[in-house]
Amino acid sequence: MRIPGLDQVRENLGIAMDTLRVAKLRSALTILGVVIGVATVMTMASIVEGLRSQIITTVEIAGPTTFYVLKVYSSTPINPQNPPAWVRIRPDIAEEDAEVVKRLPSIGYASLWGQTAARLSYQGERTQPSALWGADAGFTEIQGGELADGRWFTRQEVATGASVVVVDETMARRLFGRVNPLGKTILVGGRPMEVIGLYVPPENIFAPQGAGTGAIIPFKLLDAQFTIDRTNALWIPVKPRPGVTVAAAQEEVTIAMREHRRLRPAQRNNFDLVTADQILDVFNQLTGVFFVVMIVLASVALLVGGIGVMAIMMVSVTDRTREIGVRKALGATRADIAVQFLIEASTLTGIGGVIGIAVGLAAGQVVTWLLGIDATPPIGLTMIAVVVSVGIGVVFGVLPARRAAQLDPIEALRYE
Repeated sequence: MRIPGLDQVRENLGIAMDTLRVAKLRSALTILGVVIGVATVMTMASIVEGLRSQIITTVEIAGPTTFYVLKVYSSTPINPQNPPAWVRIRPDIAEEDAEVVKRLPSIGYASLWGQTAARLSYQGERTQPSALWGADAGFTEIQGGELADGRWFTRQEVATGASVVVVDETMARRLFGRVNPLGKTILVGGRPMEVIGLYVPPENIFAPQGAGTGAIIPFKLLDAQFTIDRTNALWIPVKPRPGVTVAAAQEEVTIAMREHRRLRPAQRNNFDLVTADQILDVFNQLTGVFFVVMIVLASVALLVGGIGVMAIMMVSVTDRTREIGVRKALGATRADIAVQFLIEASTLTGIGGVIGIAVGLAAGQVVTWLLGIDATPPIGLTMIAVVVSVGIGVVFGVLPARRAAQLDPIEALRYE
């Protein structure tokens, strides 16, 4: 088949657009499968890209050397009421563990943190349940963000578990409006606490145990007055001193923890160490599986769309038999007829692809906006989607094009 010239392509595109205008409903139904398939891929790509950007940003906030000591690290939370036997035999992370890690010469920061959920309330106003962190004044060193007003906990308050709280600035505005909340007493999970600071989180925040911040209180206060999931929501964030590599720091922490817990050389660790890179790897694995499922679903939709294109083009060939006969009588070759119908099929799926991209990107932006994620459109995938959609038209348009090209011109002119 010879390659069509520019004029021939332009002419065939015009014929294809005329056909679309004549049979609007038929054409719309034909490209629907392509639209659904492409829109699905684009929507999921926008969401995944937004989540990935959020995690990478927060990894940069915490710093590439930050790692965590946990009771157990799992890509999915373990049921604390019925954990597996190998988890049950592991001791909970405790303050003594944090003290052992903190005293190591290669470690610049280490502390025991925990997390639960609680409502904040003040004079009848209350928030939805949000993340309540138990930490210390080093919170921003790991999580980023800054104090908008007030102060962090003193060493005495951390040591005694004083009833003080640093509140997320957005939460404070909901409770107090324009009133200055510093010095006021609010209820955190029903417990009275004095507001000593307002916290502004970074634009994107992610941690292995959860995301988002409602308020931060001293860990001892959290441990004494709240129920903590000690399997999934208790951990030690660790930062090596400047110049110490993550590998060296992890090795020293591992040795110290094993000695502290009196593990024999043949025994496995009864704790886990995880870096931000490992968290990102797990996320990539999960989203990779997610993407495969979406690609399969999108492929089914595209296959249905391709079959629809083939069926409609077969009908179009039958309906335009006399037109094909006239063109052949005027000198059109088999290649000219085949190219005409291939371009028509590609135009159908190409339009479907463009519409699918627009719908998918719009849906992705809406979802990421609702999730509070800053997502950029996947430009590379957009170009691939256009090529794939046009390619579907070419592949599934071959059979109708061959049928049209092989029609006998005499029989075609006699067709009623």
